[in-house]
Amino acid sequence: MASLIVLAFAVAVVAAALVFVVARVQRIETAARQSAQAARRLQLLGLFASGVATAAEDPRALLTWQPFASMARRLFPDDFAELDRAAGGTFPFSREQIEAAHARWSTDWLAWEQTHDAEYKLKAAAAEEELRASPGSSVLRARVERVEREKLERYQRRYEEYTRVSKALRNLM
Repeated sequence: MASLIVLAFAVAVVAAALVFVVARVQRIETAARQSAQAARRLQLLGLFASGVATAAEDPRALLTWQPFASMARRLFPDDFAELDRAAGGTFPFSREQIEAAHARWSTDWLAWEQTHDAEYKLKAAAAEEELRASPGSSVLRARVERVEREKLERYQRRYEEYTRVSKALRNLM
């Protein structure tokens, strides 16, 4: 009988030890998982920090960074949900940021267009004045035509870029 009591006591001690070990292992696993999540979130913050800064300076950067952000959101939905909560909106690029980038792109275009127009009015006026001083000069006539051609070609290249980027930014919204 005494041996049964000792045996029961031994079984109880072993069971208690197992319960303690299992609980400890679970706490360690939980802590390790939380630490890995925190580390991954910090990595995501670091990864997108330069993209956010670059996009703030140049709206075209969103066209490169946003697809990566979308892919990362699909790969790590829980981490991005937590980052969204911390950021108070969609991380790393909210709809408002994309709209602001589109507005800035349009504003930059209008400013460029005015500068371009003023620059080429001045070039054309100078070339035409030279031509008026020597009305029969074919070289000066060619210079006037070249200024007009250059103005149009430069405008068309820039306008193509403007429309391509503007449409792409609109598609991100």
